[in-house]
Amino acid sequence: MEYSYPFSIEWSTDEIIDVVSFFEGIEMAYEKGINRQDMFTRYKKFKDVVPSISEEKTYFREFEEESGYASFPVIKDMKAKGDGDLIKVQKK
Repeated sequence: MEYSYPFSIEWSTDEIIDVVSFFEGIEMAYEKGINRQDMFTRYKKFKDVVPSISEEKTYFREFEEESGYASFPVIKDMKAKGDGDLIKVQKK
């Protein structure tokens, strides 16, 4: 699949890497599964870059429009699972 990841030109290179890593984790959750702790770490770094919920929703929406992968079900599953669990989400 060819698509771009949402980001802001105001972010540093490290911040862009953290956001892209988060969205790669979302992809993994749909494609093969991702360890809950790994996803949690990626989400925490994403939230350090994008602390606002409204901004988060905007980036989630942009990513879903580009890729077809919804971020909210992955985050919901991540919060519901325990450490060591695998997050695997079905694409609708």
